[in-house]
Amino acid sequence: MTRRSLSYEDGRMSDTTSSPLPRQVADAYVDALIELDPITGTYLGVPESSGRLPDLSPAGAEAVAGLARTTLDRLAEAEARPGADDEAERRCARLLRERLTAELAVHDADEGLRAVSNINSPVHAIRGVLTVTPTGTVADWAAIAERLRAIPAALDGYRASLTEGLARKLPAGPRQVTTVIGQLDEWVGTDRSWFAQFTADGPPELRSDLDTAAAVATGAFEDLRDWLRHTYAPAVEGAPEIVGRERYARWSRYFNGTDLDLDEAYAYGWSEFHRLYGEMRTEAEKILPGAATPWEAIAHLDEHGAHIEGVEETRVWLQQLMDEAIEALDGTHFDLAERVKKVESRIAPPGSAAAPYYTQPSQDFSRPGRTWLPPMDETRFPVYDLVSTWYHEGVPGHHLQLAQWTHVADRLSRYQATVGMVSANAEGWALYAERLMDELGFLGDAERRIGYLDAQMMRALRVIIDIGMHLELEIPADSPFHPGERWTPELGEEFFNLHSGRPADFVQSEVIRYLGMPAQAIGYKLGERAWLRGRAAARAAHGDAFDPKQWHMAALSLGSLGLDDLEEELARL
Repeated sequence: MTRRSLSYEDGRMSDTTSSPLPRQVADAYVDALIELDPITGTYLGVPESSGRLPDLSPAGAEAVAGLARTTLDRLAEAEARPGADDEAERRCARLLRERLTAELAVHDADEGLRAVSNINSPVHAIRGVLTVTPTGTVADWAAIAERLRAIPAALDGYRASLTEGLARKLPAGPRQVTTVIGQLDEWVGTDRSWFAQFTADGPPELRSDLDTAAAVATGAFEDLRDWLRHTYAPAVEGAPEIVGRERYARWSRYFNGTDLDLDEAYAYGWSEFHRLYGEMRTEAEKILPGAATPWEAIAHLDEHGAHIEGVEETRVWLQQLMDEAIEALDGTHFDLAERVKKVESRIAPPGSAAAPYYTQPSQDFSRPGRTWLPPMDETRFPVYDLVSTWYHEGVPGHHLQLAQWTHVADRLSRYQATVGMVSANAEGWALYAERLMDELGFLGDAERRIGYLDAQMMRALRVIIDIGMHLELEIPADSPFHPGERWTPELGEEFFNLHSGRPADFVQSEVIRYLGMPAQAIGYKLGERAWLRGRAAARAAHGDAFDPKQWHMAALSLGSLGLDDLEEELARL
């Protein structure tokens, strides 16, 4: 979500430039990638991308890989030139090499030929980009109609990739396939599809064109759903759900920007589990004295705690929560530019996965950062479950980091502020942001604090279950759950249900997510650890002169870094 040659126009690097430096190479890569991947172009706010979709066939994937290989060659040349040892150039070059190398490792292992996931797949990218495509003018809606008409060709390319995967004995996991089929059922609908609903607010003069384009898109998704159900699902029946250590290590580098010691990370997840459980017991006693477990107290809050009634009312409440956080933090713990202060609360479209999410502002901030709440058919939302989550997704979490990157992109490179994002860096900051709000006293009552701790516990569970399932590790002897046994997806779901306040459908969606995105979910806790270690090292270096506001703004202005480099760079601030 978050994606010519070495030639720029309009005051940037021109065709006549003979000695590009790493940041110019990185930004030229962004321009070339946008040509191949207009979904990335739309997220970056490029108007010309609005009517197009990428080639999702094996040939399309190879074109993107070819661009990465060419860029790495150009980067090597750029690093040999005078000026390349400048700190800003060095940092950008290191990120560009690490990211493109990790992406090529995934591509060369043919992972794109089995890209089926309940949250991170081409079908989700196609639908998701429509929610951020501009709709302010008749011309914008005409581009949307064009993009909808491009969906059949894009899905044909995706089907060709999955077919090639079957031919090479590279199946997707059966649970992913079943889940996506169910999502597609919801998207195409029975009476009116999601695409028809999406275009319903278009201008009257394009009514016929939009209706036709929506029908074309719906038909293409119906065809894909039927093919998945009748052809692909039977072909992958019984295929393994877990990826094993070799594939997991490859995905871990991709999502975390480092080669983790996976056994040490697994042990860290358990240490956080035990620490958080103790803190949760303390808060639970305040809420429901004598509660057998923290989740008994959370269940009590589900019935008797503070709630927001109504989906729209909840959206408004979340907007107010973020606005209040900005007002309280700006000038005290952060120093925010005016355009960074705008963030919108939105309701996620039907058929989304269970987890809330955030979308970054466009490069010119004409589309602000947005948080998205999937209602999951609920109309009553407990406050304990909302507050910490919106500190994570919105302010001071994803929004402050990613909007600040966009704000300082001219001082970094467009690459460092956008498509070079390392998942564990961003998710680690967002989890650090939750902890920061606890440190600053914003979670003063027991309800909000146990909600925060439950969210932290969920991230510790992710480390344990994600690594444990995919590597089939042994459950430790001091575990309160099946000690000595080896993890399976079934045990992972049971463990999660026993140690979380989340409803069962959310937990099921989460475990399916881990199976389809191996090593992504561990980056929250491991990224937070890098942020905390970096802050501790900077504070130790500066002593009493350490200025948290200055450190936070400098840290948020670094742009993307892998965990290999993040802790080191944070310590130097």
